[in-house]
Amino acid sequence: MKKILIVTLVIFSQVLIASNDKYRLIIRNNASSSATIGWNQISGNNPIVYFGKTDYGTDYSKYEHNQSVDRKIFFKGMNNNFVRLKNLTPDTSYYFVIKDSEGVSKRFWFKTSPNKKEKISLISGGDSRNNRVSRQNANKLVAKLKPNAVLFGGDMTSRDTDEQWQHWLDDWQLTISKDNQIFPIIAARGNHERDDQSVHNLLDTPSDKNYYSVAFGDNFIRVYTLNSEISIPGGQTNWLKNELNANKKDVWKIAQYHKPMRPHVLKKREGVFQYQHWANLFYQHNVQLVVESDAHTVKTTWPIKPSNKEGSEEGFIRDDKNGTVYVGEGCWGAPIRKNDDAKSWTRDSGMFNQFKWIIVSNKQMLVRTIKTDNANDVGEVEAENRFLPPLNLDIWNPENGSIVKIKR
Repeated sequence: MKKILIVTLVIFSQVLIASNDKYRLIIRNNASSSATIGWNQISGNNPIVYFGKTDYGTDYSKYEHNQSVDRKIFFKGMNNNFVRLKNLTPDTSYYFVIKDSEGVSKRFWFKTSPNKKEKISLISGGDSRNNRVSRQNANKLVAKLKPNAVLFGGDMTSRDTDEQWQHWLDDWQLTISKDNQIFPIIAARGNHERDDQSVHNLLDTPSDKNYYSVAFGDNFIRVYTLNSEISIPGGQTNWLKNELNANKKDVWKIAQYHKPMRPHVLKKREGVFQYQHWANLFYQHNVQLVVESDAHTVKTTWPIKPSNKEGSEEGFIRDDKNGTVYVGEGCWGAPIRKNDDAKSWTRDSGMFNQFKWIIVSNKQMLVRTIKTDNANDVGEVEAENRFLPPLNLDIWNPENGSIVKIKR
C-alpha cells in the first residue's frame, strides 16, 4: 500500500509539472535586446513567464520580472503561446520558468547577443523533413555548438500535418543543452510549408508573409529572411530594397531563403525570379553571404556577382573582391540528392547530411560545413570559447579547404 501511495504521488507531481512542452526561443527583431519564448500549453490556465538575470531555479517568486502571454493560437493541434521579451540587456544570461495554474516548468536560460561588434556564432541549414534520426543528429549538434542563433531555411516537415509538426517540435527539444540553455531560431518558409501560416503561427515570425530582418548588435550583422514561396516582384523586393538602403552601415549582411537561384541538383528548377530581383540587390548592397536550401545537396561557391559577360555561367561570374558567397542547399534530414550540377564558380559540392557553422568577427566571416551523422560522438564547445571546434566535430575538408573565409 505504501509503495502504491509513493508511485501515485510521483505520477501526480509529474502531472503538476508537465503542463507545457515543445519549448522554442525565437528572434523577431534585435538579438541583443529581445527574445520570444514559445511553448505548447498542454493544460492549466494563466501561464506567466518569470525571468531575470539571477538563476533561482524553479522558485518563480524570486525572479525579478514576469510577463503574461502576448500571443496565443491553437494551431497544428497545439496551444501555442508566445511571450515577447523586450528591452533586455545585451550579452546577458536570462533565466526563466513558466508558471500556470498547475505548476512550474523546468528552469531554462538563454543569452542575448552582444551589442558591440564582438564575435558571434551562427548555424544555418534547412530541409529537416523526413528522416527523424538525421534531423535529431543535427539538432543535437546545435546544443553542443551553442550558437547565438540558428538560421533555418524552411521545409521543417514533409507534409505540414499536425502530427509531423508535433514530432518536429519534440525533436527540436534536442537543441536545448544539458544545462537547459535554449538557442533561438530565425525561420524561413519552405515549399513544404503549404502556406505562410505554419511558420508564422508556430515560430511567431514578425510578419505573416515571413520576410523580415533581424539585427545582431549595433550595425554589426543583419540577417534578411526572404520568402521564395510567395510573389518575389513587388512588395517583397521593394521591402528588401528599403531595408538594405536603411541599414547601409551594417558591417555584415546575410540573406536566407528556401529555393536557390542556381541549384546544384540538375532536376531542380532554376530560381529565375530570385535571380532577376535579388541577385543584383545582394551585389550592389554588399550582402556577403546567402544561405539557400531546398535541393538537398551540399554546396559552397566562390564569391560571385551577376554577369552575362564572356566567362560567366548561368548569370554569374567569379568576383573575389566584391562578390557574394552562396551556400546550402539543405540536408538537415531530408532525402539527399546527387550534386550533379556544379558550375565554374562552384567552390565545392557534395552529398551528405550537413549544416553550416558560421563564425563572424569584425574582420572576417568563417564558414565551415559540418557533417552531422556522428553527433553522438561529438563533444561540446567550451563556455569560455564557443568558437573552437569541439572534440570529434566532423568538419568537411574538400579540395578547396575546410574553411570559407570572407574578409570584411
